[in-house]
Amino acid sequence: MKRCLSLFFLLPVIFVSAQELKQNKTQLIGVLALDSKIVDVSVQANKIKSPLDETVAKKKPLVAAGLSLLLPGAGEFYSESYIKSAVFLAAEAAAITVGLVYDKKGNDQTTFFQNYADQHWSAARYAKWVSNPANTKNINAAVDPAKYNVFYTSGKVNWSELNRLESDLGSYFSHRLPYYGEQQYFELIGKYPQFNVGWDDFGDENTPFEYKADRSNLTNNFKYYSVERGKANDFYNIASKAVIVVVVNHLISAIDAAWSAHSFNKSIELHTSIEKFQNGFTSYYYPELHLQYRF
Repeated sequence: MKRCLSLFFLLPVIFVSAQELKQNKTQLIGVLALDSKIVDVSVQANKIKSPLDETVAKKKPLVAAGLSLLLPGAGEFYSESYIKSAVFLAAEAAAITVGLVYDKKGNDQTTFFQNYADQHWSAARYAKWVSNPANTKNINAAVDPAKYNVFYTSGKVNWSELNRLESDLGSYFSHRLPYYGEQQYFELIGKYPQFNVGWDDFGDENTPFEYKADRSNLTNNFKYYSVERGKANDFYNIASKAVIVVVVNHLISAIDAAWSAHSFNKSIELHTSIEKFQNGFTSYYYPELHLQYRF
């Protein structure tokens, strides 16, 4: 069996060697001693390669990196690192799944807390309390709310006048109420104590409110809303981190794929050659197959 395998590998080399000598029109004269020297010169001048040299194609690191940059694991698959290919592909699928799931959770939670705000917080209720002189005198006695047209004749809130009054009051009125529907509108009403008076479990414009740094006198609706809005932010934070993982996974996979291709090229060396054996004045030639695999 071993002899058969040896013959299988050596026949292509012998065939190619003969073809090379024929193509180079090497003329033999029939004298062994002289013919051996002629063959020696011909072999040295023409490096005879076996078709086996071409059977192990080298991997291109740039191609591997490009494939993994597009799809993590693809470059590793190209470089025949199948386990790492599966790992990078699984990480990609997991990160994308987490990102999509938690982004949807964030959207659903946002819809929930915004609907809750629409049901329990009122800009008109807040504006009435802020424009009541009995309340503002304890905040900034120099400000007269009567000089601010906080409401239109239709009863709707005049946002620009309300914001001007908030700015002039100062003290713990550190923020201006954004227009309804803006992202900041839904954030601020459950974040800063000045907006506590707009919740429906606070009371009305005649209910006194004293700012406390420990936030101990905030209404239950204010606290509940703040927690629910925080949940939405947490969901979005997880989704954002998943996106970062996806990007990093692409970059790491691309770098690893290039290295895997380089390692693949270094791991296998296969070449054939015609070796010369000198026995006295006689030279003998025989083909050799060199196969080296590094683990």
